[in-house]
Amino acid sequence: MSPTILTCAVTGTFPTRQHNSELPVTPEEIADACIGAAKAGAAICHIHVREPSTGLPSMNLAYYREVVQRLRLSDTDLIINLTTGPGGRFVPSDDVPAKAASSSTLTTPEARIAHVLDLKPEICTLDLNTMWFGGGAVINSPRNIAIMAQAIYAAGVKPELEVFDTGDIVLANELVAAGTLRVPALFQLCTGIKYGMPSTPEMMALAQSMLPKGSAWAAFGPGRHAFTMLAQAYTLGGHCRIGMEDTVHLSRGEPAPSNAALVEKAVRIIRELGGRIATPIEARQMLGLDGDR
Repeated sequence: MSPTILTCAVTGTFPTRQHNSELPVTPEEIADACIGAAKAGAAICHIHVREPSTGLPSMNLAYYREVVQRLRLSDTDLIINLTTGPGGRFVPSDDVPAKAASSSTLTTPEARIAHVLDLKPEICTLDLNTMWFGGGAVINSPRNIAIMAQAIYAAGVKPELEVFDTGDIVLANELVAAGTLRVPALFQLCTGIKYGMPSTPEMMALAQSMLPKGSAWAAFGPGRHAFTMLAQAYTLGGHCRIGMEDTVHLSRGEPAPSNAALVEKAVRIIRELGGRIATPIEARQMLGLDGDR
C-alpha cells in the first residue's frame, strides 16, 4: 500500500484567536507551526499569512517571504504549499450592487500569484470555485484560472487544484481537455463549505470518482467533520489534510494546543486504520515534484 501524504493547513483566513488563542498569526509563528507540524508527521504545509498586528488575512509579499525563508533555513524538511486564494472575493455594496464593498478583495490574477512567482514553492493552490462563501462571492473565472495556471507552471510550481463542488470538477476536466491544466493533476476536495459539497462519505466518493484519471487527491472537512473526513479520505484511497485552518479543536470542547497536536492525532488515526505516513521525500516522488522543479 502506498503511504498517505498528510498536509497541515496551519492558519487559513477565517479562524481567529477568539476561536483559539494558539492560532499562529505572525510570520515567525506560522513558520514555527509548519516546522512543528512537519516534525509531527506532515509532509506538506499549506500556508496563508496574516497581518501580525490584527490577525486579519494578508497578501503581503514580505510576510510570505519571511515565512518561506525561515522554513528554508530550518533543519526540517517539508514541502511548502502557498495559497493563491486571497484576492478572489467580491462583496457587493448594498446601495449599488455592481460596485464592490470595502470588504472586497477581488484583484487581478497576476497579483494573486506574485508571491508564488517570487518564492517558487514546490506547490501552490489554485482555486476553481465560483460560489457564495463567507459573506461574499468568490470568483474564479476560467480566464483568470488559465492566466494563473500558465504562470504557475512556468515557474516550475505544481498547482493543487482546490474544488468545492462538483461543478468545479467539471470545469477542471474541461481545462484538462483544453490543455490549460496538466495531468497527472493534484486535487484537494474541499467539503463542508456552505453551498458547496457537504462533508459526507457519499459526496466524497462521488467527487473522487469524477476526477481526471490518474489524479492524486486529498480531502478535508472543516470543524467537527475534520477528523471524520480525514478518515474517509484515507478509506477511499486519498491523501489527507488537517490543521487550524480547518479546525481549532482537538476534540469536542477541547481547543487544539498546536497544529502539531492536530497532526499527531491525524497520524494516529491513519496508522490505526492500517496506513503509513509519507515522508517529504516520498511525497515528492509520488507527486512528481522532483521532475517538475
